[in-house]
Amino acid sequence: MKALDRVRLLRRDGDLEAEVAQQILQRERARLMATIEAAARRELDARHIAQRIIPQLPYHDVVAAVDFLERAFGFAERPSARVRESTSGAIVHTAVELHGAEVMLGGHGGHGALSPKSGGVISQVLTVYVDDVDAHCARARDAGARIVEGLRDMFWGDRTYEALDLEGHRWRFHQKLRDVPGEYSWSADEKS
Repeated sequence: MKALDRVRLLRRDGDLEAEVAQQILQRERARLMATIEAAARRELDARHIAQRIIPQLPYHDVVAAVDFLERAFGFAERPSARVRESTSGAIVHTAVELHGAEVMLGGHGGHGALSPKSGGVISQVLTVYVDDVDAHCARARDAGARIVEGLRDMFWGDRTYEALDLEGHRWRFHQKLRDVPGEYSWSADEKS
């Protein structure tokens, strides 16, 4: 018999004072909460382990980049990933997440990576799937993202748009609209 069942039984029989019953209930509640929190931690750890490839983007101003990515694209910073430079206090590394996927942000020049802001060249495109690409595009535009490819339906079944962030990194956002038969290929004509 579980402790909670014993408390209920004893309460009905009047053999246990209310104060003792409360103590047992509080202990069982604490044990249950600890179990729930441990399961949540295991799920979070599994999610981070599951993402085997994590891109890192260089920024001149990591703080401004975090603020922009949160406002424009809906990311959230993972505070435990934040690293400050000891002498100046500037943030030299952090990570942001969206729907369980992580992107690292580092300082311009770190690991030899340059921000497009000063490098003048976009060296990669990040593709992110979202639930409502139209609303996402409107949010990004309102937050100051430069939309470089407007919303469009692609022949492979996705609806997409592309935007540049405040330092010129190119982001492509997708929403899966439909499954397309396998006979279509990249050489097929786009269908609207």
